[in-house]
Amino acid sequence: MIEKILPSWVVTAEEFGDVPDATLFPEEEELIANAVAVRRGEFVTGRHCARRALARLGVSPGPIPRGERGAPLWPPGTIGSITHCAGYRAAAVAAERDAATLGIDAEPHGPLPSGVLEAIARPEEIVALRLLQNAEPGVCWDRILFSAKESVYKAWFPVTGRWLEFSEASVDIGTSGRFTARLLVTDARMGTDLLAGRWLVADGLLATAIARARQDVDPDGRRRPPQSGAGPLT
Repeated sequence: MIEKILPSWVVTAEEFGDVPDATLFPEEEELIANAVAVRRGEFVTGRHCARRALARLGVSPGPIPRGERGAPLWPPGTIGSITHCAGYRAAAVAAERDAATLGIDAEPHGPLPSGVLEAIARPEEIVALRLLQNAEPGVCWDRILFSAKESVYKAWFPVTGRWLEFSEASVDIGTSGRFTARLLVTDARMGTDLLAGRWLVADGLLATAIARARQDVDPDGRRRPPQSGAGPLT
């Protein structure tokens, strides 16, 4: 599912349930030593997906520890993102030579719990959601907004090392399966204040993704796209 909303230079792996025979490295086992069964299943299968995806990039199996605020620490030369929700686990990875940043999120396709929207949405986003709900009432637009903001954070934090509040990004969701996020805080390491993403609803689930390509500079100063894709979401 997730690969449908990511460019070709991103490699993905997904599962629609836990993998009983998936294993962890000792360094990873320490991270969930006291976890309940549900959390353990999410973590183990998420790491399993991540290693499958990394293998397609030619990366040998190894531990994926946690860094600050729980973000996965990816092998040198790669970046990635992991997500999980009830009935779905996925990982997306890319080579650093291709990708500047990457963030994915998956959620059940259902309305947000009471009070959550007011906590995560900006005033202009609430107005836009009302219009979207009137146009297509069968879509849980509030949950798409939440998921998009989660993807924004996952794309932001590994680059900046800074927390990002829900209110510090303004997300504009389109009915065509795309969204844009305008960052309301500045960090030169991001290289932009506008992130482009995609969303998808299928089989009771929804997913959002942001993948921003790294732009190289050739010898005469002209910018060129990465080898395997052009633009953030082609």
